[in-house]
Amino acid sequence: MAGKFGDIIQKAREQENQITGLQDNKTSQSEKEQLSGLQNDQITSEPDVNLCVKVPKSIRHHWAVEAKRTGVTMTSVIIEALTQKFGLPENQ
Repeated sequence: MAGKFGDIIQKAREQENQITGLQDNKTSQSEKEQLSGLQNDQITSEPDVNLCVKVPKSIRHHWAVEAKRTGVTMTSVIIEALTQKFGLPENQ
């Protein structure tokens, strides 16, 4: 997919890197803390696991481009939405 959409994604990544100085596809420890509202030791005490959701390819592509364009990760958006909808376990 190095065609039209690949070029758009690449330009969005370049702009993001110029504006924020963030590395692509990496979520820092402090970002994880901010997103989940958990203490540092709670985040590192458990390993990360995958959460798979099947969505139409065109929608996923749109979300990926918008996430890059706005400088957020899809992971952070998903965590925020699920935490807002269902909250966190009582022990966290």
